[in-house]
Amino acid sequence: MNKEISFEDIKDFEEDFSKDRANTLAMNAATSNGINAAAMSHEAKAVNQFGFSVEVEAGKVCNQKQSGRCWMFASYNVMRLEIMKKLNIENMELSQNYPLFYDKLEKANHFLENMLDVIDEPLDSRVVSFLLTDPMGDGGQWDMFRSLVAKYGVVPKEVMPETTASSATRELDTYLTTKLREFASQFRKKYAAGASLDDLRAEKQEMMKVIYRMLVIALGKPPVRFTWETRDKDKKFIKVADITPQDFFKEYVGWNLDDYITVINAPTKDKPYGKTYTVQYLGNVREGAYPVKYLNLPMDDLRDLAIKQLKDGKAVWFGSDVGQFSDRKGGYLTSDILKVDELFNTEFGMTKEERLDYGDSMMTHAMVITGVDLDDEDKPIRWKVENSWGEDVGEKGFYVMDDKWFGEYAFQILLERKYLSEEQQAAFDTEPIVLKPWDPMGSLAI
Repeated sequence: MNKEISFEDIKDFEEDFSKDRANTLAMNAATSNGINAAAMSHEAKAVNQFGFSVEVEAGKVCNQKQSGRCWMFASYNVMRLEIMKKLNIENMELSQNYPLFYDKLEKANHFLENMLDVIDEPLDSRVVSFLLTDPMGDGGQWDMFRSLVAKYGVVPKEVMPETTASSATRELDTYLTTKLREFASQFRKKYAAGASLDDLRAEKQEMMKVIYRMLVIALGKPPVRFTWETRDKDKKFIKVADITPQDFFKEYVGWNLDDYITVINAPTKDKPYGKTYTVQYLGNVREGAYPVKYLNLPMDDLRDLAIKQLKDGKAVWFGSDVGQFSDRKGGYLTSDILKVDELFNTEFGMTKEERLDYGDSMMTHAMVITGVDLDDEDKPIRWKVENSWGEDVGEKGFYVMDDKWFGEYAFQILLERKYLSEEQQAAFDTEPIVLKPWDPMGSLAI
């Protein structure tokens, strides 16, 4: 074949298409109904029933709406279970607007500090270009959330409720991003004119006042102390009076944040199993925070660890590539739900390793595993998943995920450290290998 596409080539393509009558049927179905609808498998729905041999009590499904806060919602969906147990209440939500405020404040500072770190790099260098790509997105990872909670605590949703801007963050993100790029430009101009880093940090203080003002106007002012009132399952009145967000977390969630760690599955040659990794420039809280760190293990280890925690009555935060072979409305995460290979008459044959290496897959969304169905040999068949897209999708907001999909498209789980073996814990305690900022394991869940 020549470098260009000739009309003879096109004729050959058309003749090849017309050889198989199924191609015309597929064309009619896809053009009339859409690709996913034409490829939807009803058999896969019948196989993946909403039945699980191990289940954890969960709260009412939440809705992140038009925001990229799934990592916050998923974390809170696990944390709030502790409050519900301690206070014997049917359901409650923690304010997702509260950590959103401080995440954006901290991300702004983190971005400006990163700009100072790379002030001597050319503007068109890969690292500067990467950092300027998305200074103020919504996404995050568990260690970023842990850093926010450690510093700022948590509050019930009634104490800092949603605003229009928190439920639909695009407008706010747009203006914050523009402002931060403007500040980055000012840094470089003043540095080129002879300003020192100390001079620029003094400028940063005034810049952060602008960011704070924008956040308060859009999201409201975060509480420093608050009183919260509710009733338990027996209608008994409960009043938590005059408490700080930090003390509310300590008293009613009660987690030792040091005990919670993330384990990943990245089966690529550049990331040997049994090693820990971090990602350059990734984070939000700049000082005194939990750095992003995870231990890479085989997928079967992630399965075993998740099952241990579920059997102990504790839900499991996890990050996955939710858009791959899934039915959002029906609530199915299964590789067999969309028969696009049959529709297009071609195989989609990349391995998990190849998808990571070639940019076809990475963590995009965080959810919570609240159950698992095990076979006679205690091996997982399917998993119950609590999402944060409201009750109008799936089974009142819950999804079913088959184990094959979990193996192919899940990348990260959050665990209590005690569930890891001594060997795994020792491996986690090693100094992490620093990955490039654009490594796929640095992707943020939204």
